[in-house]
Amino acid sequence: MIPYEEVQVPVAGGELAVLRWPAREPDAPVVVALHGITANALSWGPVARLLDGRVTLVAPDLRGRAGSSALPGPYGITAHADDAAAVAAALGTGRVVLAGHSMGAFVAALAAVRHPERFGPLLLVDGGIGFPAPTHLTPDELLTAVIGPAMDRLSMTFPDRAAYRSFWQVHPAFADAWSDEVDAYIQRDLTGDEPALRSTCRIEAVRTDGIGLFDEEVLSAVRKLPVPATLLWAQRGLMDEEQGLYDETRLAAADLGGTRLTPVAVPDVNHYTVLTGDVGGKEVARRLLDLSGA
Repeated sequence: MIPYEEVQVPVAGGELAVLRWPAREPDAPVVVALHGITANALSWGPVARLLDGRVTLVAPDLRGRAGSSALPGPYGITAHADDAAAVAAALGTGRVVLAGHSMGAFVAALAAVRHPERFGPLLLVDGGIGFPAPTHLTPDELLTAVIGPAMDRLSMTFPDRAAYRSFWQVHPAFADAWSDEVDAYIQRDLTGDEPALRSTCRIEAVRTDGIGLFDEEVLSAVRKLPVPATLLWAQRGLMDEEQGLYDETRLAAADLGGTRLTPVAVPDVNHYTVLTGDVGGKEVARRLLDLSGA
């Protein structure tokens, strides 16, 4: 894993923990990258390495997670979008490329709409296009349907870091794609003391964010983008199942004609390895280099 620095950026209610992988040249382009709903900034570690020092990559721990877990609410996609704009403003470099994975892609799309002066082209990674919620489900039922296993993990405790590593190593998405970078990413999620380590993710934050993915403002953001965007979608799902979050049929149903979004399939990856694996990470890095002009 390549070195990074951790800085604090003032936002509403406190400070956001932000990781920064500097480019070799001080005037290189900058990319701001946003993680998923129960992830943290180190999920972008493999991409940072693959960018090979040609851009500066800046990735916050979103409000309620990892180094930013102490930040209070309000949570929700809008709050994260405004926090992302605060990070971009703190850079003092003008408009920057914005990327997001999973929930982070929804945040990125909304941030571009709410703060067009801060962001240039977008890269959405297996997220950003949503569908209306089934009307027969309560908010809690909806959340369970979307991220049930992830929510369960937030209430679990682990006797030591090795146990947490073992928990993730048998996850179908990582079974054949483990690395030191993935290990660093999942270990950043832990807090507390042995033998009762737990996730840093605040359950109320994850709950609010998960339900917020179905807000009309969030769902409509990709149709209002002020800048071009690329969607890299993984052909396999969260549990490495054959059905991914998106496919040709679902994207056709989303009726993206007339938007500024271009979908691109990434074969042989799942929802996680499209970002953390070698194949997916190389494609993400290549697109970011193209978008930033590096």
